[in-house]
Amino acid sequence: MLPLLVLIGQFAAPPLPANSQEPHLRNVRQLTFGGQNAEAYWSPDGKYLSYQAMVPGYPDEQIFVMRADGSDKRLVSTGKGRCTCAYFSPDMKWIYFSSTHEKQPGPQPPIDMSKGYVWAINKNYSLYRVAFKKTGPLGPPEKLVDLGKYVAETTIAPNGKYMVWTTDESGDLEIYRSDLNGKNRHRLTQAVGYDGGPFVSWDSKTIAYRRDSWSDAKSEADYRALLAEGLIRPSKLEIWTMDAVGSGKRQITKLNCASFAPFVKPDNKRIVFSSNYGDPKGREFEIYSIGMDGTGLE
Repeated sequence: MLPLLVLIGQFAAPPLPANSQEPHLRNVRQLTFGGQNAEAYWSPDGKYLSYQAMVPGYPDEQIFVMRADGSDKRLVSTGKGRCTCAYFSPDMKWIYFSSTHEKQPGPQPPIDMSKGYVWAINKNYSLYRVAFKKTGPLGPPEKLVDLGKYVAETTIAPNGKYMVWTTDESGDLEIYRSDLNGKNRHRLTQAVGYDGGPFVSWDSKTIAYRRDSWSDAKSEADYRALLAEGLIRPSKLEIWTMDAVGSGKRQITKLNCASFAPFVKPDNKRIVFSSNYGDPKGREFEIYSIGMDGTGLE
């Protein structure tokens, strides 16, 4: 428990000085110190963040929760296996996440980077949820979806009526919709290629997601060969939207680079996302914003 106690003792740093190159950002604060920390998502009341971190004492990335000021960091997952994609339910009763702890309690095997920059599509991920409380330890997890395939990238509609997630159950990476208990599953995407990373708009009517963008047989063959090995090359991803039942699909970006993590702003008029648009052959990512109609990139 020592690593966790060390984390609990850390608080947010003071706001950074204003930067003229960042006119859209104010009161920037660092919340984590040390380790690898990623995928932080707000609770609906704006008082907590769920996130994943690789810290000493655990075999791989685990799920944690902290207050908005960076204090009171607590373990959400079991401390075993590899975990990803934590997300609060709208009523704040649950934190959802994917984990390999039952099938692969140790660390995820190293990725073969001889194939270039690739992500692992780990078939040992299942979807769980843990009851959230504001103080004290959390757990145990309740299993919701176990397909013997990759199940991750889960987010939840703000109206609490459905969640969306990604799996390769069909042999291709597609987005599915289900009830919050994992029942009543419906496939929302059909086209060949990686459809994933879905986020639901604040009015729960639109789903923004990332999608592979290629138009030649060689690229498709490369995608299929890598997926058969449990890998994907995320070098060219575009932002798309569709409605809550999977119709009305529309390509929003045409940047010919890696764009992902699209999140619809509260006014439901613009999408913020991360992209290496300024450095398409590298890994220098910046935050961008674009209109829901694909105009006004900034």
